[in-house]
Amino acid sequence: MSTLARSVNRSNGRAIQGEYGGSALPCRAMNLLFALPGFHRYDRGAEVALLEVAAELARTGDRVTVVGSGEARDDTPYAYQRIGSIRRERFERAPKIPPFRSETSWEDATFSLALASGVALADFDASVTCSFPFTHWALRSRGRSGPAHIFVTQNGDWPAFSNSSEFRFFRCDALICTNPDYFDRNRQRWPCSLIPNGVDLTRFKPGAGAREQFGIPLDGPVVLMVSALIDSKRVLDGIRALSAMKGAHLVVAGDGPLREDASQLAAELLPGRYTQLTVSASDMPALYRSADVFLHLSMSESFGNVFLEAWASGLPIVAHDSSRLRWIVGDTQLLCDTRYPEQISAALSAALSKGTSSSTAEIERFTWPSIAAQYRGAIAAAVAAR
Repeated sequence: MSTLARSVNRSNGRAIQGEYGGSALPCRAMNLLFALPGFHRYDRGAEVALLEVAAELARTGDRVTVVGSGEARDDTPYAYQRIGSIRRERFERAPKIPPFRSETSWEDATFSLALASGVALADFDASVTCSFPFTHWALRSRGRSGPAHIFVTQNGDWPAFSNSSEFRFFRCDALICTNPDYFDRNRQRWPCSLIPNGVDLTRFKPGAGAREQFGIPLDGPVVLMVSALIDSKRVLDGIRALSAMKGAHLVVAGDGPLREDASQLAAELLPGRYTQLTVSASDMPALYRSADVFLHLSMSESFGNVFLEAWASGLPIVAHDSSRLRWIVGDTQLLCDTRYPEQISAALSAALSKGTSSSTAEIERFTWPSIAAQYRGAIAAAVAAR
């Protein structure tokens, strides 16, 4: 029995464990819609994860349409429809009020208007998103006469359990939970499945780096953070922790509203030891291989594809110690209480002395074909229940 995929029957809360995709579930091809404002525009965790699932489902026979606001890409196995939205960067100084709680909420609102009028929902068996509230509401606009709706907790599970503000209007036919905490919290209320994210082991693997390509010093240890530059990712805390270490160079790959704050703090605390850049998805494997240790300081990560990418690349991982993260990486990484800078520095020093030899054993269970098969089982069950 797999610990990676579990479903729960809402009528009695009884957990059912097992691999999805077996003959007990409907095998006919389904017509599936994946919608997210950032598709083909950003390559952050949520976009990467859902596009990998969509691509795998399309390759194995389902008819998959992806709707996003970026440009079409060559050779995708799914059909792509572009609808317009205003980029989230335009809203970084916009008011933060319910339900416009962040720049991504504003972007989501502009995307959902075009989604509601430009996509024939009746053509689909099921819709999938992780964007709440506006894209979620647009996909559910036909109610019970529309497709089965699957919500994925890539960005958190608060819409599923909170009864305040706009969260009171959340409904779904299936909830895919990306970690055990979300699964346990929501299993009594929604038909839930516990399914992690995955990693492409053909791309992310140990090997030679390319420091010169990224403008990283060729000599000396390199610590890599792959994070959006927002408060919850705690990149500024990473800069402070590195300032207590001699010689280590910090590379931050990501963008966001705190870009200038990070640059200014690094200029003060890490002069000559800091590189801030944005990297295309195609170059990310080479960037991981150019580092000596991976640092990630978010304490509220829903899953964190970056952990799998770093692990698959052979990097030791320094991150906040939690049962959620240990569920992903086990007990072999250097996890600590990252509320204390001295613990971060000590863990980084231990990781650098350990070298880039983190074992990649056990990671095969996170391959995208395996994860997509579990998604298919959850979606097929929701469709059958309709």
